[in-house]
Amino acid sequence: MKSMEEDIHSGKGFFGRQQNYLSEFVYGGIDGSVTTFAVVAGAVGAGLDNSIIIILGFANLFADGFSMSIGAYMSAKSEIQHFEKQKAIEYWEIENLPETEKQEIRDIYIDKGFKEPLLSQIVDVITEDKDRWVDVMMKDELGIVKNDKSPFQIGLFTFVSFLIIGLIPLFVFVIDYFNVNVDNKFLWSSLMTAMGFTIIGYLKSKVTNNSIWKGILETLLLGGLAAVVAYFVGDFLEQIIN
Repeated sequence: MKSMEEDIHSGKGFFGRQQNYLSEFVYGGIDGSVTTFAVVAGAVGAGLDNSIIIILGFANLFADGFSMSIGAYMSAKSEIQHFEKQKAIEYWEIENLPETEKQEIRDIYIDKGFKEPLLSQIVDVITEDKDRWVDVMMKDELGIVKNDKSPFQIGLFTFVSFLIIGLIPLFVFVIDYFNVNVDNKFLWSSLMTAMGFTIIGYLKSKVTNNSIWKGILETLLLGGLAAVVAYFVGDFLEQIIN
């Protein structure tokens, strides 16, 4: 019964241990597919050759993917450093200002609706253990919860997802380049990208615990809008230049 309840809250029933990094995979995939498809759409709108589309697409894929993964890594690392800094401050305050910190614990539980004599018992139990005391202060006073996810794995999942999902809009152009003739390349690229958006939208709904259809439609609409804008910008610039 307990494991079932934990699965409901954590979402681990279907995705297992990788659930912890599913959000990074989803957002990396969304960014990878949207930006790469936008580059492809803009290049097609500008009437560029197949080889140029591939070059621009892969340049975006690796440059943006690496940049996004580095950003995700640095953000996660900074979050951990901030947590540890605040935790050290709380330990110092407990050592040097114990009465003030004890009153803060009392105020926290008064706000939660606790009254005497239970209130004093709770305060005594919490403050008799410094680690427990600091944990409560971090969570209830500062609103900070430790992120146990590895910054390296956050960056890695973001980068891998960006590459895998971001490759979808380019796939048709790549196989066409190797003498596998494909008619209506942009149409096929659009359809395959829509399938990628659908998968990512589904996974997004699992991360946010929202409606599956809402997640899919939201991703399709945003990705499609970015592609339409890029296509017409490319077409407009191509007409001006030529």
